[in-house]
Amino acid sequence: MNMKKKFFLLSAIMLSGVILSSLLSCSSSEEIEQLEPKQVINMLGESKPIQLTQEQSVFVNDNNQFTLNFLKAVNKAEQNGQSFIYSPLSITYVLGMVNDAATGQTEQELEQVLGFHQGGIKAVNEYCKKLIDGLPQADEKVTLNIANALFVNKNKAKLQTQYQKDMEQYYDATTENLDFKSPSTLKTINDWANDHTNGMIPSILEKVDQNMATYLLNAIYFKADWASKFEAKNTEEEKFTATNGTIKLPLMHQNVLIQYLKNEDYSAIEIPYGNGLWKMTVMLPEEGKTTDDIIERIGQLGFLEGNGFCGTMGDTYRAHEVDLKLPRFETSSDTDKLTLKGGLVALLQQLGINLVFNQSLSEVPNMCEKENMYISMMRQKAKIKVNEEGSEAAAVTIGGANCTAFTPNPQPVEYPKAIFHANRPFVYTISEASSGVIVFVGKFSGE
Repeated sequence: MNMKKKFFLLSAIMLSGVILSSLLSCSSSEEIEQLEPKQVINMLGESKPIQLTQEQSVFVNDNNQFTLNFLKAVNKAEQNGQSFIYSPLSITYVLGMVNDAATGQTEQELEQVLGFHQGGIKAVNEYCKKLIDGLPQADEKVTLNIANALFVNKNKAKLQTQYQKDMEQYYDATTENLDFKSPSTLKTINDWANDHTNGMIPSILEKVDQNMATYLLNAIYFKADWASKFEAKNTEEEKFTATNGTIKLPLMHQNVLIQYLKNEDYSAIEIPYGNGLWKMTVMLPEEGKTTDDIIERIGQLGFLEGNGFCGTMGDTYRAHEVDLKLPRFETSSDTDKLTLKGGLVALLQQLGINLVFNQSLSEVPNMCEKENMYISMMRQKAKIKVNEEGSEAAAVTIGGANCTAFTPNPQPVEYPKAIFHANRPFVYTISEASSGVIVFVGKFSGE
């Protein structure tokens, strides 16, 4: 039976700082500062790894390549030099939900760019489910929640039965049929974002498009204490060389035993959270280098250096006694405020995702009954807070679719010393160490 193709408006929302709308340095000349009393704290934790299949491990490596490609693209789009924070993993979840309903070249393109090659819908769904179940359980001292939802315009669309089952089985997604003409729908969607980010992302939409068929949302929320907290009494206002001049910022300070790396472009440290499974990697440009150089380098490599990739490539992290200074800061970002026209959709098109955004060429026939869908809009909002206690970060992504562990060393050991004073712009990531999944990426410029 011939099915007439109609294109309705679908909208997908991801709560992790992204809204998707679719139809559907250390210098050896510096003297290490002494804290009184001097205390070197062992932050080299032990972790219990998440068990991934060989295929899923490849997915992690290649999805991280997408993450670093996104970091490179968004850095170029932020022409004003502002600080930013985003979660490409949140985008992956929204597009993963779309991919479940895609076919043909649209499916192949989504899987290829996101790093799943042509693994197929079931393999992508199982990978997403593994992270939903595994990441929150990795460390009892760390809070990490991933949530998904679909808000369907009951006057425009009805989800296919199998698609709704997939969303529940693999994405733990809730589904709600709403009247998009009712003012209460906007509150329902924004309340969901607020509730699943602990208030960090209080809203993801300013208004509901009555022509949208579905909104798909993903939210990611992270909160953790440092394995060794900074003492507030050691935080002092100090000079920070920002993008547009020298400013004063509160720099936290402690002497710690952590993993440290240095190459010709940047020095880096891994600051563990909780029991050590989660970490913030901070990359500080060497003299004469910039954050752009760092982002370009890791973007070309496609992975974060220092962990013996394939056992052979790059420098490796080694335990150092580090005189560490790190700003206390907050950053909020919104892809709708990028200088790049078209926002998140335009960014993803630069990375090679095109068909799903094209009303004429998109192949997403398995989401809504009797309709083919395409993505008409996407957006992400994200926020991070970093202080003496630890870090809190959240992201929400929305897409609109239209038819168409901490262990002390028992014996004294002499470790090499290093200075790591983050008193100028730097790049950072938050990741889970055993799987290697990068959840958040950002740049702090002081602006």
